[in-house]
Amino acid sequence: MLKQSLEPFGLTLDEGAWEKMVRFQAFLLEKNRQMDLTNVPEADMPVRHYADSLLPLKWELFPPGCRVIDVGSGAGFPGLPLAIAREDMKVTLLESMQKRCDFLHEAVTLLALPNVTVVTGRAEEKGQGPLREQFDLALARAVAGLPVLAEYLLPFVRVGGRALCWKGPAVHEETPAGQMASQILGGRMGELIDLNIPGRSHYIQVLDKVAATPRQYPRKAGTPGRKPLA
Repeated sequence: MLKQSLEPFGLTLDEGAWEKMVRFQAFLLEKNRQMDLTNVPEADMPVRHYADSLLPLKWELFPPGCRVIDVGSGAGFPGLPLAIAREDMKVTLLESMQKRCDFLHEAVTLLALPNVTVVTGRAEEKGQGPLREQFDLALARAVAGLPVLAEYLLPFVRVGGRALCWKGPAVHEETPAGQMASQILGGRMGELIDLNIPGRSHYIQVLDKVAATPRQYPRKAGTPGRKPLA
């Protein structure tokens, strides 16, 4: 069902990747009965979780062998499907809740994904540590407004890399503030990509990293959400 649901989107994966995607979906459903991983109904998951995560691969956003961090990974979206589809990428899943990290560790072991690392912690803390400016791409899906996302993501990105923000229709209203926050953090507003999902207004807002992020950012845990930049 998962493969058939995704094929109309033009997503081409090899059979090994499809098999792992199906195994991950079965594992997610099993564990979701025991803990709060996602409230998306099973019938909607192919589009709302998997197509949403994988469609950016149709654009030239993920160079071969790129280093990627998925910030606030939750149940593993978008990072795990991307890591399954592109085993050349080195993917770090950053999640603050230990029980979700335990789930992610189990999933990575089950699927034998040597290209995935799970890290427990908050973006504000990890963005000031050894992971700072170590990634080609930083991703976040359904987390916060653009100014907050910029402060979560851009500190992880090397100069010349990108932050990719999965956004709904609110992205249009958030663009001016997102642009101002990005400039403070060493970034600038890039392309807005329409994922063209029928019945949904879903986009990827690209933030290009053009200069080093000033050392005082990200601010202390909780501050970006309470007092967004700009």
